Amino acid sequence: MRRPLLQTLSSCERLVLVGDVLELRHGPAYRALQVARPVLAELAAALRPPREVVIVAGNHDHGLLAPWLERRASAPVARSLELETAVDSRKGELLDALAAALEPTRLRAVYPGVWLRDDVYATHGHYSDRHSTVPLLERVGAGLVARVVSEPARGPTAAEDYEDSLAPMYAFIDAVVRRRPPKLDPGGETFQVRAWRRLSGPDGRFALRRAALRGGFSATVAGLDRAGLGPLRADVSGTALRDGGLFGMREVLRRLEIPANHVIFGHTHRAGPLPGDALDGWQTDSGTALWNSGSWVLERSYLGSEPGPSPYRPGFCALVSATGPPEIVNLLDEAAAQLGDAGREADRVAASPL
Repeated sequence: MRRPLLQTLSSCERLVLVGDVLELRHGPAYRALQVARPVLAELAAALRPPREVVIVAGNHDHGLLAPWLERRASAPVARSLELETAVDSRKGELLDALAAALEPTRLRAVYPGVWLRDDVYATHGHYSDRHSTVPLLERVGAGLVARVVSEPARGPTAAEDYEDSLAPMYAFIDAVVRRRPPKLDPGGETFQVRAWRRLSGPDGRFALRRAALRGGFSATVAGLDRAGLGPLRADVSGTALRDGGLFGMREVLRRLEIPANHVIFGHTHRAGPLPGDALDGWQTDSGTALWNSGSWVLERSYLGSEPGPSPYRPGFCALVSATGPPEIVNLLDEAAAQLGDAGREADRVAASPL
């Protein structure tokens, strides 16, 4: 099942994991580490020497950075968070445990992003939640925290500004999860995914109930806008999710003045641009091209009635060579084609950690 991925890695010197490497919101950290350790070790061993794994934390594994961020905040002299800042882990911390699991492969942790080439930058993409127009929980939470911490009137213009509005929310979520892990549906759906499915699904025999739900949702979003937490739109369609995430990323690039020709991110789980995508939303006004490396999580609710061509299907990655633009490929599609049973094999592969 992992053969296509391992074969691809055998031609690569560096594996960059752009966030949410550990799922720290579904239970204790030691369980997430227990699941991730053997998988990461296998991936690292497949790399071509000199072998390097780079981890860039996202929102679901922001806890990897907690000790380091606390040390930075307590330092006598404040240091700015650059576009690529090395994360200093110490013995007994989660990052130290990951580094031990990957030996002799070198593990390098950086934040909030990493330069892959002089013209290619990669980051998880969770800073986009501060600007997305889709009223997801973390988007609303980021707006609320920004009001509490008195964000500058012009909005965030540095990585520290984004951390000020996002890190407290992540710390709160992590603290709640440690005490009471969330109850997932048998299919692994979170509350947010269930809510999205009920709002965006076809009416069918529940037309009146769904119409009432949408009406209440629209009123709630309007109230959030009046409270100054927007701008938000009461549209959670697939197109709105894509456009809202792209708008958020374009705004982050503009505000942080990231001087790259290509920026790779994940976070939204929507790979692209793919054949058939309109390219205008995948480029900033200054000409920077956006590339989303997709998801390795099987989220059936997002796949729709035809999961085969869905941009939310798991298995995508971005390949970066010495020159030229990144390439978005799906390794599980290759595995399914080799075995001659695309639907069943894709599910079987995606249900595993990788």
